[in-house]
Amino acid sequence: MMKNVDVIIVGGGPAGAACAWKLAQQKVDYLVLDKATFPRVKPCAGWITPLVLRDLEIDPAEYPNGIKHFTNFQVSIKNFQFKLRTNQYAIRRIEFDDWLLQRSNPDLVNHTVKEIKFENNRYLVDYMFSAKTIVGAGGTNCPVNKTFFKNQMDQNKGALIVAQEEEFAYEYHDERCHLWFLQNGLPGYAWYVPKANGFVNIGLGGSAADLKNKNDTLKRHWVLLVEKLEKIGLVKGHDYKPVGHSYYLRGKNPVLRQGNAFIIGDAIGLATRDMGEGIGPAIQSGIQAAEAILSGQEYSIKSIQKYSFPSLLGFR
Repeated sequence: MMKNVDVIIVGGGPAGAACAWKLAQQKVDYLVLDKATFPRVKPCAGWITPLVLRDLEIDPAEYPNGIKHFTNFQVSIKNFQFKLRTNQYAIRRIEFDDWLLQRSNPDLVNHTVKEIKFENNRYLVDYMFSAKTIVGAGGTNCPVNKTFFKNQMDQNKGALIVAQEEEFAYEYHDERCHLWFLQNGLPGYAWYVPKANGFVNIGLGGSAADLKNKNDTLKRHWVLLVEKLEKIGLVKGHDYKPVGHSYYLRGKNPVLRQGNAFIIGDAIGLATRDMGEGIGPAIQSGIQAAEAILSGQEYSIKSIQKYSFPSLLGFR
Protein backbone atom coordinates (compact mmCIF):
# COMPACT_ATOMS: atom_id res chain seq x y z
CA MET A 1 0.00 0.00 0.00
CA MET A 2 1.31 3.45 -0.91
CA LYS A 3 1.88 5.95 1.90
CA ASN A 4 0.52 9.43 1.05
CA VAL A 5 1.76 12.62 2.73
CA ASP A 6 1.98 16.33 1.90
CA VAL A 7 5.78 16.53 1.80
CA ILE A 8 8.52 13.94 1.32
CA ILE A 9 12.03 14.92 2.44
CA VAL A 10 14.73 12.71 0.93
CA GLY A 11 17.67 12.84 3.36
CA GLY A 12 17.75 13.32 7.12
CA GLY A 13 21.03 15.24 7.49
CA PRO A 14 21.18 18.85 8.75
CA ALA A 15 19.39 20.32 5.70
CA GLY A 16 16.58 17.78 5.75
CA ALA A 17 16.28 17.88 9.54
CA ALA A 18 16.06 21.70 9.56
CA CYS A 19 13.35 21.57 6.90
CA ALA A 20 11.47 18.91 8.89
CA TRP A 21 11.75 20.98 12.07
CA LYS A 22 10.10 23.99 10.43
CA LEU A 23 7.37 21.91 8.81
CA ALA A 24 6.64 20.13 12.08
CA GLN A 25 6.08 23.45 13.82
CA GLN A 26 3.10 24.02 11.49
CA LYS A 27 1.92 20.40 11.80
CA VAL A 28 2.54 19.60 8.13
CA ASP A 29 2.09 15.93 7.23
CA TYR A 30 5.60 15.01 6.09
CA LEU A 31 7.85 11.99 5.78
CA VAL A 32 11.66 11.73 5.92
CA LEU A 33 13.37 9.01 3.89
CA ASP A 34 17.03 8.16 4.49
CA LYS A 35 19.12 5.19 3.41
CA ALA A 36 21.09 5.32 6.69
CA THR A 37 19.89 4.30 10.13
CA PHE A 38 20.34 7.11 12.66
CA PRO A 39 22.49 7.74 14.55
CA ARG A 40 24.93 7.20 11.70
CA VAL A 41 28.67 7.86 11.46
CA LYS A 42 29.51 11.06 9.55
CA PRO A 43 33.17 12.11 9.67
CA CYS A 44 33.19 15.90 9.65
CA ALA A 45 35.09 18.73 11.31
CA GLY A 46 31.67 19.68 12.63
CA TRP A 47 32.07 23.45 12.79
CA ILE A 48 28.94 25.39 13.62
CA THR A 49 28.70 29.14 14.11
CA PRO A 50 26.60 31.22 16.50
CA LEU A 51 24.42 31.95 13.45
CA VAL A 52 23.59 28.24 13.13
CA LEU A 53 22.67 28.09 16.81
CA ARG A 54 20.41 31.12 16.42
CA ASP A 55 18.75 29.71 13.28
CA LEU A 56 17.99 26.46 15.09
CA GLU A 57 17.10 28.15 18.40
CA ILE A 58 19.76 26.14 20.25
CA ASP A 59 21.30 27.28 23.51
CA PRO A 60 24.76 25.62 23.54
CA ALA A 61 24.50 25.30 27.33
CA GLU A 62 21.38 23.17 26.90
CA TYR A 63 22.55 21.05 23.95
CA PRO A 64 22.56 17.54 25.46
CA ASN A 65 25.58 16.13 23.59
CA GLY A 66 29.23 17.06 23.29
CA ILE A 67 29.98 20.60 22.08
CA LYS A 68 33.30 22.44 22.20
CA HIS A 69 33.76 26.22 21.97
CA PHE A 70 36.75 27.79 20.20
CA THR A 71 37.76 31.43 20.65
CA ASN A 72 40.73 31.18 18.29
CA PHE A 73 42.30 28.97 15.62
CA GLN A 74 45.99 28.21 15.20
CA VAL A 75 46.53 28.98 11.50
CA SER A 76 49.46 28.20 9.21
CA ILE A 77 49.58 29.51 5.64
CA LYS A 78 52.62 27.85 4.10
CA ASN A 79 55.32 28.95 6.60
CA PHE A 80 53.41 31.90 8.08
CA GLN A 81 51.78 31.13 11.44
CA PHE A 82 49.34 33.18 13.48
CA LYS A 83 46.41 33.00 15.89
CA LEU A 84 43.01 33.91 14.44
CA ARG A 85 40.33 35.14 16.81
CA THR A 86 37.05 33.33 16.24
CA ASN A 87 33.79 32.29 17.83
CA GLN A 88 33.01 28.76 16.69
CA TYR A 89 31.68 25.51 18.06
CA ALA A 90 32.48 21.92 17.14
CA ILE A 91 30.00 19.07 17.41
CA ARG A 92 30.12 15.38 16.50
CA ARG A 93 27.89 14.73 13.52
CA ILE A 94 26.90 11.26 14.76
CA GLU A 95 25.30 13.01 17.75
CA PHE A 96 24.21 16.34 16.27
CA ASP A 97 22.48 15.03 13.14
CA ASP A 98 20.50 12.44 15.09
CA TRP A 99 19.48 14.93 17.78
CA LEU A 100 18.48 17.57 15.22
CA LEU A 101 16.36 15.07 13.30
CA GLN A 102 14.72 13.50 16.36
CA ARG A 103 13.81 16.83 17.98
CA SER A 104 10.88 17.04 15.52
CA ASN A 105 9.74 13.47 16.26
CA PRO A 106 9.59 12.84 12.50
CA ASP A 107 7.92 10.08 10.54
CA LEU A 108 11.29 8.61 9.54
CA VAL A 109 11.63 5.64 7.21
CA ASN A 110 14.88 3.82 6.50
CA HIS A 111 14.70 3.53 2.72
CA THR A 112 17.08 3.79 -0.24
CA VAL A 113 15.40 5.80 -2.98
CA LYS A 114 15.74 4.16 -6.39
CA GLU A 115 13.21 5.92 -8.61
CA ILE A 116 11.15 9.10 -8.45
CA LYS A 117 8.33 9.85 -10.88
CA PHE A 118 5.90 12.74 -11.24
CA GLU A 119 2.42 11.48 -12.07
CA ASN A 120 -1.01 13.09 -11.63
CA ASN A 121 0.54 16.10 -9.85
CA ARG A 122 2.19 13.94 -7.20
CA TYR A 123 5.73 12.72 -6.64
CA LEU A 124 5.97 8.94 -6.39
CA VAL A 125 9.00 7.39 -4.73
CA ASP A 126 9.48 3.75 -5.73
CA TYR A 127 5.67 3.48 -5.91
CA MET A 128 5.75 3.21 -2.12
CA PHE A 129 5.50 6.85 -1.06
CA SER A 130 3.55 9.75 -2.54
CA ALA A 131 3.47 13.50 -1.90
CA LYS A 132 2.40 16.81 -3.43
CA THR A 133 5.86 18.23 -2.65
CA ILE A 134 9.30 16.64 -2.55
CA VAL A 135 12.49 18.04 -1.02
CA GLY A 136 15.90 16.73 -2.03
CA ALA A 137 18.27 16.76 0.94
CA GLY A 138 20.29 13.70 0.00
CA GLY A 139 23.70 15.33 -0.38
CA THR A 140 25.98 15.39 -3.42
CA ASN A 141 24.32 12.34 -5.03
CA CYS A 142 20.76 13.23 -4.08
CA PRO A 143 18.20 11.27 -6.17
CA VAL A 144 15.87 14.29 -6.33
CA ASN A 145 18.72 16.32 -7.85
CA LYS A 146 19.54 13.57 -10.35
CA THR A 147 15.91 13.15 -11.40
CA PHE A 148 14.76 16.76 -11.78
CA PHE A 149 17.82 19.05 -11.72
CA LYS A 150 20.77 17.25 -13.31
CA ASN A 151 21.11 19.33 -16.50
CA GLN A 152 20.73 22.63 -14.68
CA MET A 153 23.13 21.59 -11.93
CA ASP A 154 25.80 20.55 -14.42
CA GLN A 155 25.70 24.07 -15.88
CA ASN A 156 25.69 26.00 -12.59
CA LYS A 157 27.62 23.94 -10.03
CA GLY A 158 30.68 25.27 -8.24
CA ALA A 159 34.09 23.68 -7.74
CA LEU A 160 34.23 20.02 -6.70
CA ILE A 161 36.06 19.47 -3.42
CA VAL A 162 37.48 16.09 -2.45
CA ALA A 163 38.26 15.35 1.18
CA GLN A 164 39.58 12.67 3.49
CA GLU A 165 39.08 12.58 7.22
CA GLU A 166 38.70 10.46 10.29
CA GLU A 167 37.13 11.02 13.70
CA PHE A 168 38.25 8.86 16.59
CA ALA A 169 38.61 8.67 20.34
CA TYR A 170 41.98 10.01 21.46
CA GLU A 171 43.42 11.32 24.70
CA TYR A 172 44.59 14.61 23.24
CA HIS A 173 46.70 17.17 25.07
CA ASP A 174 46.28 20.17 22.76
CA GLU A 175 42.85 21.80 23.13
CA ARG A 176 43.39 24.16 20.20
CA CYS A 177 42.04 23.82 16.67
CA HIS A 178 44.82 23.84 14.04
CA LEU A 179 44.40 24.75 10.36
CA TRP A 180 47.12 24.35 7.72
CA PHE A 181 46.59 26.09 4.36
CA LEU A 182 48.47 25.43 1.10
CA GLN A 183 50.93 23.02 2.69
CA ASN A 184 53.10 21.02 0.25
CA GLY A 185 51.10 22.42 -2.67
CA LEU A 186 47.70 21.23 -1.42
CA PRO A 187 45.00 23.35 -3.15
CA GLY A 188 43.02 23.56 0.08
CA TYR A 189 43.70 23.01 3.77
CA ALA A 190 44.09 20.43 6.52
CA TRP A 191 42.77 20.47 10.07
CA TYR A 192 43.03 19.08 13.57
CA VAL A 193 39.84 19.61 15.57
CA PRO A 194 39.68 18.37 19.16
CA LYS A 195 36.11 17.67 20.26
CA ALA A 196 34.27 17.18 23.52
CA ASN A 197 34.46 13.92 25.45
CA GLY A 198 37.82 12.84 24.08
CA PHE A 199 37.41 12.78 20.30
CA VAL A 200 39.43 14.40 17.52
CA ASN A 201 38.71 14.95 13.85
CA ILE A 202 41.64 14.92 11.43
CA GLY A 203 41.17 15.78 7.77
CA LEU A 204 42.05 17.64 4.63
CA GLY A 205 40.33 18.75 1.47
CA GLY A 206 41.07 20.52 -1.77
CA SER A 207 40.03 21.28 -5.32
CA ALA A 208 39.66 18.11 -7.37
CA ALA A 209 40.45 19.99 -10.60
CA ASP A 210 43.64 21.57 -9.19
CA LEU A 211 44.86 18.24 -7.86
CA LYS A 212 44.27 16.63 -11.24
CA ASN A 213 46.00 19.46 -13.10
CA LYS A 214 49.06 19.04 -10.87
CA ASN A 215 48.97 15.26 -11.28
CA ASP A 216 48.74 15.20 -7.49
CA THR A 217 46.65 13.07 -5.13
CA LEU A 218 44.85 13.58 -1.86
CA LYS A 219 46.38 10.32 -0.67
CA ARG A 220 49.88 11.84 -0.86
CA HIS A 221 48.76 14.81 1.22
CA TRP A 222 47.12 12.52 3.77
CA VAL A 223 50.43 10.71 4.30
CA LEU A 224 52.18 14.07 4.77
CA LEU A 225 49.52 15.22 7.24
CA VAL A 226 49.84 12.07 9.33
CA GLU A 227 53.62 12.51 9.39
CA LYS A 228 53.18 16.14 10.53
CA LEU A 229 50.77 15.19 13.32
CA GLU A 230 53.18 12.55 14.57
CA LYS A 231 56.20 14.85 14.36
CA ILE A 232 54.65 17.75 16.28
CA GLY A 233 52.98 15.44 18.77
CA LEU A 234 49.33 16.26 18.13
CA VAL A 235 48.46 12.62 17.40
CA LYS A 236 50.93 9.80 17.99
CA GLY A 237 50.69 6.10 17.21
CA HIS A 238 47.19 6.06 15.74
CA ASP A 239 46.26 3.50 13.08
CA TYR A 240 44.38 5.72 10.63
CA LYS A 241 41.37 4.59 8.60
CA PRO A 242 40.30 7.73 6.72
CA VAL A 243 37.04 8.08 4.82
CA GLY A 244 36.81 9.95 1.53
CA HIS A 245 33.93 12.08 0.28
CA SER A 246 33.22 14.93 -2.12
CA TYR A 247 30.95 17.96 -2.35
CA TYR A 248 30.49 21.15 -4.34
CA LEU A 249 31.18 24.73 -3.37
CA ARG A 250 28.58 27.43 -3.98
CA GLY A 251 27.97 27.87 -7.70
CA LYS A 252 26.42 30.69 -9.70
CA ASN A 253 22.64 31.01 -9.88
CA PRO A 254 21.77 27.40 -9.01
CA VAL A 255 18.30 26.13 -9.92
CA LEU A 256 16.50 25.46 -6.64
CA ARG A 257 13.00 24.45 -7.61
CA GLN A 258 11.17 22.67 -10.43
CA GLY A 259 7.43 22.68 -9.84
CA ASN A 260 7.00 21.39 -6.29
CA ALA A 261 10.41 19.70 -6.24
CA PHE A 262 12.96 21.54 -4.07
CA ILE A 263 16.64 20.86 -3.39
CA ILE A 264 18.57 21.99 -0.33
CA GLY A 265 22.02 21.69 1.27
CA ASP A 266 24.72 19.70 -0.51
CA ALA A 267 22.15 18.59 -3.09
CA ILE A 268 22.49 22.14 -4.44
CA GLY A 269 26.16 22.61 -3.58
CA LEU A 270 26.17 25.39 -0.99
CA ALA A 271 29.48 24.98 0.85
CA THR A 272 31.19 28.34 1.34
CA ARG A 273 33.66 29.33 -1.37
CA ASP A 274 36.53 30.08 0.99
CA MET A 275 36.38 27.40 3.74
CA GLY A 276 34.05 24.81 2.25
CA GLU A 277 31.78 25.05 5.30
CA GLY A 278 28.54 23.22 4.58
CA ILE A 279 26.52 22.78 7.77
CA GLY A 280 25.40 26.39 8.16
CA PRO A 281 24.30 26.93 4.54
CA ALA A 282 22.59 23.53 4.52
CA ILE A 283 20.53 24.37 7.60
CA GLN A 284 19.63 27.81 6.28
CA SER A 285 18.50 26.34 2.94
CA GLY A 286 16.36 23.76 4.72
CA ILE A 287 14.64 26.48 6.71
CA GLN A 288 14.18 28.67 3.62
CA ALA A 289 12.64 25.80 1.64
CA ALA A 290 10.24 24.95 4.46
CA GLU A 291 9.15 28.58 4.73
CA ALA A 292 8.55 28.70 0.96
CA ILE A 293 6.47 25.51 1.13
CA LEU A 294 4.43 26.89 4.02
CA SER A 295 3.87 30.35 2.53
CA GLY A 296 3.77 29.60 -1.19
CA GLN A 297 6.33 32.34 -1.73
CA GLU A 298 9.61 32.21 -3.65
CA TYR A 299 12.33 29.85 -2.45
CA SER A 300 15.58 31.82 -2.46
CA ILE A 301 19.09 31.36 -1.08
CA LYS A 302 20.19 34.98 -1.63
CA SER A 303 20.47 35.56 2.10
CA ILE A 304 22.66 32.48 2.66
CA GLN A 305 26.35 33.19 3.13
CA LYS A 306 28.66 32.51 0.19
CA TYR A 307 31.80 32.87 2.32
CA SER A 308 32.65 31.80 5.86
CA PHE A 309 33.94 35.27 6.73
CA PRO A 310 32.72 37.15 8.69
CA SER A 311 30.74 34.36 10.39
CA LEU A 312 34.04 32.52 10.98
CA LEU A 313 34.95 35.33 13.36
CA GLY A 314 31.57 35.14 15.07
CA PHE A 315 30.27 38.44 13.68
CA ARG A 316 27.09 36.78 12.36
